[in-house]
Amino acid sequence: MAKISVKEAKQFRVGEGFRIADVDPASTPDLDGTEDVDDAFDAYDDELEDLQEMLYANARADNAEAGTILLVLQGMDTSGKGGIIRHVVGATMDLQGVDVHAFGAPTPEEQEHDFLWRFTSLVPAPGRVVVFDRSHYEDVLVQRVKKMAPPEEIERRYGAIVQWESELAAQGVKIIKIMPHISRDFQEENLRERILNEEKHWKYNPGDIDDRALWSEYMEAYEIAMTRTSTDAAPWYCIPSDNKDYCRTVVKTLVFDALESLNLSWPEADFDPEVELERLSRS
Repeated sequence: MAKISVKEAKQFRVGEGFRIADVDPASTPDLDGTEDVDDAFDAYDDELEDLQEMLYANARADNAEAGTILLVLQGMDTSGKGGIIRHVVGATMDLQGVDVHAFGAPTPEEQEHDFLWRFTSLVPAPGRVVVFDRSHYEDVLVQRVKKMAPPEEIERRYGAIVQWESELAAQGVKIIKIMPHISRDFQEENLRERILNEEKHWKYNPGDIDDRALWSEYMEAYEIAMTRTSTDAAPWYCIPSDNKDYCRTVVKTLVFDALESLNLSWPEADFDPEVELERLSRS
């Protein structure tokens, strides 16, 4: 069976010297063709299901040391964030142990506080898998491109993000930040489908075309934000995503690695199994 190893998945980690132009959105490194991608997509399903169930079981047992997964999804419109949530998280995990938060423009109340305020209340509890569909990075991407905040404030936010994520990591949160990287041509195909297909109209926002006109500015903003905030505690991964199943496969592999690194075990029973078996046999 074709498979993407953890080492292969980590080739997309953003590090020193990263240039977004060096990532080919249409590429599928280490896999050849649709059949290989399909095989690899299912490779970690059993392990993911077991590890996440173990994580959730520890949460039910009030194990404060259980650890947490925070998956941050941040990409251009139609890049596949929703598909990752549905096909990676929703298809392999017990949703009782999952929280998904989508973020739009801040409310008037939220605007009265520092930009990170609305995210701090959603810090994952032990034993949870939490997904941010868009995130605190909107405040150094959209606001940078559209000049909604002065340059010195954007600069301050990079440092604030690194500090906040470091604090989360110190509390046992495993952070995985994903940019599903699509090409401008592929985005056009996706937007065209949303316009023409009435079943996709609900996904379409005319503002997507306004943002598309600023593609180069957004790519620059992403490159700066990722290089400034990709750390050992909270790494960024810029993953080719024109082939959405390929991107989802890489994300699955990274989530599997994060869960495995928690070194969890099943919580001990708070009852005597022999006594309970005896009671069951007499019931």
